[in-house]
Amino acid sequence: MKTIKVTYTVKQAFAQKNQENVRAFIKDLEKINHPAIRYIAYLGEDGKTFTHIASYESDEGQKVLFGLESFRSFQQQRDDSGLEVAPRIETIETVAASYNQFQEV
Repeated sequence: MKTIKVTYTVKQAFAQKNQENVRAFIKDLEKINHPAIRYIAYLGEDGKTFTHIASYESDEGQKVLFGLESFRSFQQQRDDSGLEVAPRIETIETVAASYNQFQEV
């Protein structure tokens, strides 16, 4: 399993549009319901700093996400918006969890 954390800050004027773009690609992820992808996005207290956590059971999951037109559009619009803080990308490791992310409920 691979987990990626991405944090970035958009300009306040773009924050609402960024939320819409995030919701659009999340909706597409829900539609395809790929078993190897778990994704969640958060908005910080300042209303413009976003943190995304993507967990992939396999490399295939990451390829599927990157192949979504809505995800590519989100990234392009975000990057073209004039970010206040560029994306910081980290690979993080699960130490412990109260659930199994990839187990069917």
